[in-house]
Amino acid sequence: MEKLKITIQKEGRLNEKSLHLIEDCGILLTQEGRRRLVSVGQNFPLEVLYVRDDDIPQYVYDGVADIGIAGENTVLERCKDVKIIERLGFARCRLSLAIPQSVKYTGKEFFNGKKIATSYPVILQKYLDENNISAEIHEISGSVEIAPGIGLADSIFDIVSSGSTLVSNRLKEVEVVCHSEAVIIAAPHLAKDKKNILDDLLFRIKSVQRSRNYKYILLNAPDDKIDKIVKLLPGMKSPTIIPLYEKGWSSLHSVISENEFWEVISKLKEYGAQGILVTSIEKMII
Repeated sequence: MEKLKITIQKEGRLNEKSLHLIEDCGILLTQEGRRRLVSVGQNFPLEVLYVRDDDIPQYVYDGVADIGIAGENTVLERCKDVKIIERLGFARCRLSLAIPQSVKYTGKEFFNGKKIATSYPVILQKYLDENNISAEIHEISGSVEIAPGIGLADSIFDIVSSGSTLVSNRLKEVEVVCHSEAVIIAAPHLAKDKKNILDDLLFRIKSVQRSRNYKYILLNAPDDKIDKIVKLLPGMKSPTIIPLYEKGWSSLHSVISENEFWEVISKLKEYGAQGILVTSIEKMII
C-alpha cells in the first residue's frame, strides 16, 4: 500500500512534540526504525523520515517527502515552493532584532549602517528592504547572541522565546519582525492516493488540536438557574441536562474553552453551581 512520507526534525525542540502529535493521532511507529532515521506506521500508511530541521523544506520541495513538520521560520528562510497546510500551535517563538542593553534605541532607523548578526539572512534582508534600511548582514550559525559582546556585530536578529537568553547576554529586544510556530508543509501537487491519506491525517490532527483547547465540564445546579448556566456553557451543540435524585437539582455536562472557563467560573458559583469537575478531552470530532 502507498505510504505518505513525512519529514520531522531528527532531534531538537520540534522532534518530541511532533512525535507526540503523531502518537496522539493513534499512529504507532516502529521504534527500531528511528535508529535508522526512518520509522513506519504499523496501523496507518505513514513513513517518517528524521532529518535536520533546516533540510525539511528542501526534502518536501524535491519530492523526497510528501509533507513535513518544520518551524515556520525555517520555511520562510528556505524560500522553497511548498505550501503551509496546517498550523500546529506549538514551538511558538518570534524573530526579533536586539541590541545591547546599554545602547539607546531610537527606532528602526537605528539599524542604518549597522552590522547585524543572524542565522536568518533571507528573512532579515526582506525586512530591511521593506523598511528602507541599509545595514550589513553578518551570517553566522549558532550562538548569535554573543556577537555584540565580542565586537562581531552591533546587533542581532534571532529567535526569541522567553527572552532569557537575551537578558543573560545583556541584550534587549527592540523590534519583532515576525512570529513563528510549528507548521505542516506539503509539496504543491500530491498524487490522489497521497492526498487521501493526508486528508485522513489532517482530520486526526485537527481532532487532537481541538481537544487540547477544550475541557469537559460537569456540575450540579439548581433547576431554576439552568437556563442562565446554559447561556454561559452552550457546549458544541447544547449541554446535556440530567435530573438528579434530589428534586430541584440537575447535572449539567458541557464542553468549554479552557480560557473561557476561568472567565465564567465566578458566575457559575454565583448561580449556585456545585461539584464542578473539569477534565481533559482526548479527541474531539465535530
